[in-house]
Amino acid sequence: MGFNNDGNRRGFSSDRRQEFGYERRFEKRFDNRGEKKFDRRPPAEKVVTAMGDADAKPQVAVGGIKEVTDVLTKEPLKVHRVLFMHQSGNPKLYELQKLAKKAHVHVQQVDGKILDSYARPNQGVVALMNEKELLGWLDVREELFAAKEKGEKKLIAVATNIEDPRNLGACIRSCLALGVDLFLIPAKGMCGITPSVARTSAGALEKMRVCRPDNLEAAIGELKMAGYQVVGLDADTETNLADYKFADQVVIAVGGEDVGLPPFVKKQCDAILRIPMMPEAHSYNASVALSLGLYEFARLRIKA
Repeated sequence: MGFNNDGNRRGFSSDRRQEFGYERRFEKRFDNRGEKKFDRRPPAEKVVTAMGDADAKPQVAVGGIKEVTDVLTKEPLKVHRVLFMHQSGNPKLYELQKLAKKAHVHVQQVDGKILDSYARPNQGVVALMNEKELLGWLDVREELFAAKEKGEKKLIAVATNIEDPRNLGACIRSCLALGVDLFLIPAKGMCGITPSVARTSAGALEKMRVCRPDNLEAAIGELKMAGYQVVGLDADTETNLADYKFADQVVIAVGGEDVGLPPFVKKQCDAILRIPMMPEAHSYNASVALSLGLYEFARLRIKA
């Protein structure tokens, strides 16, 4: 029994329902240096709601072979996912797909109608963009290792399998409020940093450092090898979160979507901790579970 995300249905995840819900028209503009830049937010009259959250702003989408090549080359950590037309037979799209995989950006084959709902024209490819450029593992790796060597306190949160943007936004908000130094997310299997994530975070997204390692399992393994304590939050354990003895450098991980922590995280945990819960309750929302875990860590740190 793991931590779930509210409001999800079978079939498309809430993230995908949101992603597949809006038309984005990609427009070229030029800055004062004569360079092309992307119009990140089109006028409201150019956005057509198809399905999903009618109150949400549309996710930024970039359509076209040259345009998608540019963002994958210049801003790969701002690209959440690249959608390709299924069985297009276009060799240029095949080469672009290899570029996306090299940049560790998740790719997906979809029907042409879905592509058209995002951007027209699109030449058979659309890149869905995050609301902010994320950090790479190499951007933070040495800093975290140095902190351990110096004995500095560090708190890292990890979230996996979270598909509801509001749940992810709430996680980010709690991380900022409870003193998390870095928030790690996987390269795939998660919703993107969508406008709903940004809105739910209530401004925390701009202040919270979010890192997307190419290989989350390897990144956690490196932290463990460096001496970080790795702790998972999951209902399938007898060890209680209350008064657990945390180290000064800790990684706290949470899963989602009723699957709990993935095996690649569980196997690296020094402890799996259970949050007290009445037996009538099925599970905690992932953001609530992470908040409770982070609060207990903060409470014990203040108490000490």
